[in-house]
Amino acid sequence: MNDTVTILGRVGGDPNRSQTPGGVPVVNFRVASPQSRYDAKTQSWIETGTNWYNVSAFRQLAEHAKASLRTGDGVIITGKLRLREWESGGKKGMSADIDAETIGHDLRWGASAFAKARPAGAVYVAPTEGREADATPPEDEAPGDDAAGADEGADTESFAAQEDWAVRA
Repeated sequence: MNDTVTILGRVGGDPNRSQTPGGVPVVNFRVASPQSRYDAKTQSWIETGTNWYNVSAFRQLAEHAKASLRTGDGVIITGKLRLREWESGGKKGMSADIDAETIGHDLRWGASAFAKARPAGAVYVAPTEGREADATPPEDEAPGDDAAGADEGADTESFAAQEDWAVRA
């Protein structure tokens, strides 16, 4: 089964970063998605259980997730769902795994500030007083939509500290 799903939940533990044998960055973390229903008799919401998902993100999405997500954060995740049977120590079970295509903070639970990742080779300068910051990279340096990593090499180590910076070719 390889269905596209969107889930809402909370990050169950800080994301762990590793690499595939081919050197592709990957981040893994778990997400708890509580289920509830409205009880008309008591006129209140009743929690009916929690679904847990193992989430994997690759390439730039992995780097951004590692830099952005912490335990307890509310998230919205869209990706490919895989149900997988497992057996360990005489126990059997079913695991719900999601290969994330997109991850975002769930803004019902708080505010989030977006910081655009730098294109490879861009030089950043602080805007001068009285001048509007130009945050649009030149067209030849804009990252592509190539899922194979067109924006590889973008600096994600400190992308959260890029506020009030402009791109200059």
